[in-house]
Amino acid sequence: MRILFQGDSITDGNRLKTNECDLNHQIGHSYAYLVTSQWSFQNYNKQLKFINRGISGNRIFDLYARLQEDVLKIEPDVLSILIGVNDVGQQVKEKAGHMPKRFEKAYRMLLDDVLEERPNCRIVLCEPFILPVAQVKEQYELWNCLISEVQASIGRIAEDYPVLYIPLQEKFNKLASLREPEYWLWDGVHPTEAGHQMIANEWMAAVSPWVTNNA
Repeated sequence: MRILFQGDSITDGNRLKTNECDLNHQIGHSYAYLVTSQWSFQNYNKQLKFINRGISGNRIFDLYARLQEDVLKIEPDVLSILIGVNDVGQQVKEKAGHMPKRFEKAYRMLLDDVLEERPNCRIVLCEPFILPVAQVKEQYELWNCLISEVQASIGRIAEDYPVLYIPLQEKFNKLASLREPEYWLWDGVHPTEAGHQMIANEWMAAVSPWVTNNA
């Protein structure tokens, strides 16, 4: 079973991007690494292969542009996607995000192409998130308005496609009531180790039935 993680820097985690075999760095240090390490240990008797193709700075159209090379060519059995915060960030900074209709249109195009090529692929859509820290806090009203539009788009998509949706914003909101927001998202966007662990926990709890029943 090939489990593919796709997204931006939150997924990327400074992963190895060359073709050399380096098991110390190929997954990076994001939630994808935490999932890989725990499930590799727990499921040593199963044939699981974990692949990370997240790229820092990616927006939805970047993900769509490399769909053939970094998704379809890999032939994943499980495809996990976390994308959207850079679309928001670029809109805030340069009015260059794909907001909001084109974001949803591109996301649907991506899923249509994946399901046409691999109709049995299990797809996981992770909700993007923010907290009022640093640059996000400075323009929080705008950031929150835009990320809410992106989150609503993904929610609508999840209702229309045979996918598994993992909400994360409310989880981070609750965590921020227990400890200062920067403990979880150090710059309002990128998770700390603790933030990545929460994402990994939510991901594994949601996706576990697919893996244990099919691997």
